[in-house]
Amino acid sequence: MRKVKKKVKKKVMLILTTLLSLTMLLSACSSSNDAATRPEPNQKEEVVLKGYLLGEAPKGMPDVLSKLNEKLKKDINATIDLNYIGWGDVQSKYPLLLASGEDVDFIFSADWNYYVEQANKGAFYELKPEDIAKYMPKKSAAIDPTAWEEAKINGKIFMIPKTTPDSNVFVAVLRKDIMAEAGLTEVKSLSEIGPYLEAVKKNHPNMIGLNLDSQVDLPTPYQQLMRDKIGYTGGPFGGGPLAQGVAYDFTDPTGKIYSMVEEPYLSAQKYAAGIMKDWYDKGYVNKNPYSNKIRSKDNFVEGKSAVAFGNSIDIASTLEAAQAKGIETYIIPSLMPNGKVPIGNYIGAGISIAANSKNPERVMQAFDLIMEDPSYVYLTYFGIEGKNYVITPDDKIGLPEGITADTNTYPPDAAGFWFVNKALFKPMSTWPQTYIDFWKKQDEYNTSDFALKGFSFNSENVKTQIANLANASTQYANPIYIGAVKDVDKAFDELAKNLNSAGLDKVKAEVQTQAEEFLAKKK
Repeated sequence: MRKVKKKVKKKVMLILTTLLSLTMLLSACSSSNDAATRPEPNQKEEVVLKGYLLGEAPKGMPDVLSKLNEKLKKDINATIDLNYIGWGDVQSKYPLLLASGEDVDFIFSADWNYYVEQANKGAFYELKPEDIAKYMPKKSAAIDPTAWEEAKINGKIFMIPKTTPDSNVFVAVLRKDIMAEAGLTEVKSLSEIGPYLEAVKKNHPNMIGLNLDSQVDLPTPYQQLMRDKIGYTGGPFGGGPLAQGVAYDFTDPTGKIYSMVEEPYLSAQKYAAGIMKDWYDKGYVNKNPYSNKIRSKDNFVEGKSAVAFGNSIDIASTLEAAQAKGIETYIIPSLMPNGKVPIGNYIGAGISIAANSKNPERVMQAFDLIMEDPSYVYLTYFGIEGKNYVITPDDKIGLPEGITADTNTYPPDAAGFWFVNKALFKPMSTWPQTYIDFWKKQDEYNTSDFALKGFSFNSENVKTQIANLANASTQYANPIYIGAVKDVDKAFDELAKNLNSAGLDKVKAEVQTQAEEFLAKKK
């Protein structure tokens, strides 16, 4: 959609990155994993690289992995042993996996998924500039040098970040047939879907209005409602998307830090909580999301949920599958009060090499191909050509004859390779018009104008308090998110009391100190 801009930018970036590579070669500093002390990778010896991504392997993953390993074996004499950490296990398994000393070579990392914390604990291998230039030439030529700056922790790089920042627009998707039943033609905010949910309850007994899962959806409608009142993206500093803690208002140019149970956050939360309670009491929300592992967007396609929640990227396959079943859809973008959303950064998805990896250079070589070589990018993101996708006569990505979005065993974006260079993608022929219209508005929605852009919070000094906040949130905030509380005010009194006991003030003070230092350096 933005090909002209991307081509110009790519030429400029190529010049800049060439200069950067020369600079990096001259400015490299020493460390415990100094490349000078390591033997050159011997490609005569085949190695198996064990790694972890997040989510769940699609049904077609074994075939795709077999093809991937054929290519890697031929190109760098390596293969990948790929494993997944389920969404419900991330908080418990991810840190333990890295701390256990288990034989791990690489792992998905992101600023929202323990990158800063684990880098500070020494869990990740330092990527020296000269090694990046030597073992990742494709990445070095394609990426904006700003990405490496974003990835730095105390001046050192511990992540191979993505080349193309994603748009971070969260969305809710409705069915147009039920909108018609409810007398709705336009919906600008999730808060307006009461009549829609009522029509579902009245006319569709086998469907649940908000059929939320336990891992991703549980806080999502609540957070979308919060965005009516405050610039909140979801997930406090140092905590996951289900946690309460410390945050800031993306629409506030001062970058002021707040506890989420003080104003203006408290009023925004109570606004969202009141609506969710009303919907829960009326039977519009599934009674026990904690035991449900099926995403709303998947249940939407199966006619079991009237609303699908997702983001700019992952919702495409849902819309395609719905269209194949004759379901007309309507997208509600979740925007902040100023009508914008913060654009994604470079460290929102990437790969980190485990500190104890015996083959860091081979990992770099592998992901130089996986992230930047078009044949690898298409294989890992779209699957096997002719089986999971085809290139149409008009040079778009389509589905093979007889395959639908619903039956495709390797849907785009489903396998956890979110860090590949998306600038290499051709347009999708399978996109419904609803999605095309939405996609054209991405530039209108996205903004990079927010005070703490590029700020990474180091939670090491308050890791105990943050763990305590997460535990308190599980018990006292999760029921608020789905509306399963008797009294909203009393529920927040109880939440605030337990968050304060967990060390909320100490976390706020630590975030404030680091944020002030960051802002001072920007001036």
